[in-house]
Amino acid sequence: MKRSRVVVGLVLVAVAAGGAWYMRSRAPEGASVARRGEGAPVAVVAAAAVQADFPVRKHAIGFVETPASVVVRSRIDSQIMAQHVSDGQFVKAGDLLFTLDDRDIKAQIEKDEAMLARDEATHTRNLADLERYKQLFQRNAGTQQQVDQATADERSSAASIKGDRATLDADRLKLSYTKITAPIDGRIGAVQVTPGNLVSANASGTALLTITQMKPLRVSFAMPESELPTLQGALAASKPVPVTARVPNTKAKPPEGRLNFVDSTVDIASGTITARAAFANDDLSLWPGQYVDVEIIPEVLKDVTVIPTVAVQTGQKGPYAFVLKPDSTVDLRQIKIALSDGEKTAVTEGVAPGERVVTDGQMRLTQGTRVRERATSGEKPALSTPVAEGARS
Repeated sequence: MKRSRVVVGLVLVAVAAGGAWYMRSRAPEGASVARRGEGAPVAVVAAAAVQADFPVRKHAIGFVETPASVVVRSRIDSQIMAQHVSDGQFVKAGDLLFTLDDRDIKAQIEKDEAMLARDEATHTRNLADLERYKQLFQRNAGTQQQVDQATADERSSAASIKGDRATLDADRLKLSYTKITAPIDGRIGAVQVTPGNLVSANASGTALLTITQMKPLRVSFAMPESELPTLQGALAASKPVPVTARVPNTKAKPPEGRLNFVDSTVDIASGTITARAAFANDDLSLWPGQYVDVEIIPEVLKDVTVIPTVAVQTGQKGPYAFVLKPDSTVDLRQIKIALSDGEKTAVTEGVAPGERVVTDGQMRLTQGTRVRERATSGEKPALSTPVAEGARS
């Protein structure tokens, strides 16, 4: 008899426990959290939403190019007598690089000058003969044949003078080639030929050195063809569009350039469009041939609401954020995101400038949960919900 009573009691206890479990499992989600929060507000961290301009950033991989690179060679066959530059030196256009042996050309110039003097003397005599034969012919003391012959001699000697002067100018030009100067501003690479070596005037010969323009430089990068309207609009903008080029593994501030070129065709194979930006490179932070991380800001969203990206949560209805209310509770707001960029997100609906959004502790919150704002490191907790700094009325 006693055993049956014990069994019945155990059955009743089991039924009661099962009923309690069932009722707890059927309770609305978050109800238990809300009940626990009635006496103890949830500690959260919040940040103010501000109204500001939000730059639209586009990223690409680019490489640095030089607008000009000149391979310096000799224009005459000669021997190098002196070298006036060294490896890696910066030069200006017109700076002396090499001096070649000029003795043979100077001797030829002296010969040209002597021939010119001889032909000028001959021409002077021919002029006098022509004038004399003309006078004799007028007095019927000479013949027309003599006049014609004197005229031909005068013209022939005049032509010889022109030829002598052309030869002299050509040899003087060759003499100038014995002084090899820098054709552009830039940096010299490795000097390939030293004094004493013979150089030739053929294009396939050994180059003396290469000069590379370092200031300014340009950066070429490719973007998807879907960005072509954006690039075209940026190129046509009244103000230059800023472009930055960050060298990987460097902490220095990336140099800033200006977009100045968009290619005329889209690459069919890759579906990309090539663009270029010009950089002054006064500090020589960029080097031709480098790969860089390119960031271009083709447009700026004006006067949008900006919140920390960590405040954005994702639910079945889309992105949302918890907004602190004056009564120390939170309001779950569905938001519309315009653009997200790293630690900041621009929203067009759901949050107004000056409101504070929860950035830490969202996992313990539901609609209407009572909260207590706690301070982050180095920050005092807000006593109320202030108007965000920079918010506009």
